[in-house]
Amino acid sequence: MNVVIACGGTGGHLFPGLAVAEVLKSRGHEILLLISEKQIDATAVRDRKEFRIEKIAAVGLPKLVSPQFFPFANKFLNGLAACRRIYRSFGPDAVLGMGGFTSTGPILAGRMAGLPTFIHESNAIPGKANRLNAWLSKKVLLGFEECARFFPDIAVVVTGTPIRNSLQRPVDRQEALNNLRLKAGLQTVLVMGGSQGAHGINEAVLAVLPRFAAKPVQFVHLTGKEDENYVYECYQKAGVPAFVSAFYHRMEEPYTIADVAIARSGAASLTEIAYFGLPTILIPYPYAAENHQLLNAEMFAKHGSAEVLEESRVSGDTLSSLIDKLLKNGARVRQSSEQPHALAPETAANRIAEIIERSRK
Repeated sequence: MNVVIACGGTGGHLFPGLAVAEVLKSRGHEILLLISEKQIDATAVRDRKEFRIEKIAAVGLPKLVSPQFFPFANKFLNGLAACRRIYRSFGPDAVLGMGGFTSTGPILAGRMAGLPTFIHESNAIPGKANRLNAWLSKKVLLGFEECARFFPDIAVVVTGTPIRNSLQRPVDRQEALNNLRLKAGLQTVLVMGGSQGAHGINEAVLAVLPRFAAKPVQFVHLTGKEDENYVYECYQKAGVPAFVSAFYHRMEEPYTIADVAIARSGAASLTEIAYFGLPTILIPYPYAAENHQLLNAEMFAKHGSAEVLEESRVSGDTLSSLIDKLLKNGARVRQSSEQPHALAPETAANRIAEIIERSRK
């Protein structure tokens, strides 16, 4: 089959889309990835020569009565026309959208061409784009079973949220430490705010660094582009050993060496953290649509994997105490058969691939 996967805009859409693409490619299918014009997308796929990759214009839906609506409509229609041109040359048999408005044009173009169309929603509460995309889709694929209530009149399947092949390969711990310029014998805290970083998490962690200067602890801190230099300088001043980078391509390495993680609670990040069994302090993004990151985090915490700390309640005492607690008691959280699908991701991409394959029969 020729399969289109629209997966750009954020790491939470892109990386699960890549995971599905890898499985479909391994099963003999040809893949076209549609990504956004953001630099983060181009960086993440720059070495993926096995896929055809095209950029398409994508923009969030504004209020209908607003000055932004007509520019949005013009950009959307241009993006839709581009999708239809690309489809004529690629000849797709199915279209999968991984969420966000990067998926809307490709899904609509697929529907107009009479193709089987699917969307994947990885969060506990769907975003505006997927609530719209669902009505254009043959089936809605879910990371969390609890999300099904938002699609009462549409066929849904709980598949879980996929993770990339690279994260499932064994990693030599010493080699990972060497690559990250860190030391064996120290406990390691991984700080990450998603593919674009999280300024609120960066500030919260920097505020407690002096408390760890005399402790056998080191950090891997992924900052996002804007804060990289500032965060690096703060670690230098505090005298705390750390690997600081805006973004890191080989996430299997920090996941392998980390003893504790501090993270946002986007569904893709949670899925990866669950796979590696990391005790985690979750600080949900407070402005996420319908506060879905808080619900994601609370569902994750039910299974004993995490402590949830709302950003408005972060203090130096609270955060440092939680880090100490998890480092002290941080035996890796074992995967449980009772965990929801989104927390047991090993076969999610295969389940999605099988659903797409059956659509051709």
